[in-house]
Amino acid sequence: MKKYIAIAFISISLISCKSKMTAVQNSPTETVASKEDKKVIEKHYENKLNFSTLYIKASAKYVDEKQSQNVTAEIRIERDKQILISVRFLGITMAKALITPSAVSYYEKINGTYYEGDFSSLSKWLGTELDYNKVQNLLLGEAFDDLRKGKYTQTIVENLFRLEEEKDNKLKKSFYLDAEKYLIQKEEISQPSENRTLQISYSDNKVFDQGTIPTAIEINALQPKGKTNINLNYTNISFNEQLSFPYSVPNGYKKVIIN
Repeated sequence: MKKYIAIAFISISLISCKSKMTAVQNSPTETVASKEDKKVIEKHYENKLNFSTLYIKASAKYVDEKQSQNVTAEIRIERDKQILISVRFLGITMAKALITPSAVSYYEKINGTYYEGDFSSLSKWLGTELDYNKVQNLLLGEAFDDLRKGKYTQTIVENLFRLEEEKDNKLKKSFYLDAEKYLIQKEEISQPSENRTLQISYSDNKVFDQGTIPTAIEINALQPKGKTNINLNYTNISFNEQLSFPYSVPNGYKKVIIN
């Protein structure tokens, strides 16, 4: 069951590193390095996509140590309001998820189950602090966290700006941006003591009038129970069409209760 839900949420459920970003006040005297950090972050957010709705059709491949599965995914986004994700196998809908800033709903066909609730219950079940913005940012190729609310050490690694969060030794976060357009190329979240790592890589960006969006996302998750990989390739992208967001749980499905 979690295989299809993981793809439906584009593997958000694989992130087992809990994180809560808090604002950091700047000191009165700023170093040159901190000013450069701000420049990189400001440039990144100048790339923000400008759209009201977004339609994405994608191919997705899920691989763990026991199985491999190829599916298609249809993603509909009304910016900052709702996301509808449908996962299909051989044309049959296997899972569907409707995400809004205040609620999450999904159903999956294999076990005939569904969930309706808020992010607090789902975050507890998945083992990660999850919210609407994190899901939307991941799909758009924007930084998973709001970089404007953190404090980072900047270095150059393989011609990329690397921003490492200076917050918590137990939870490590790194964001890699290219030096030309300041787009996210890779982001890593890890808990070394727990042997947990999540890496999200973006490639094959495509430029539209509304901005630049990645067309390939690779997600690798390492946990004590094993490795998981999801490759997502956008095959069709269109902006600002009039979209519907049809979602209803099929009759006879059993509700998942998360305590």
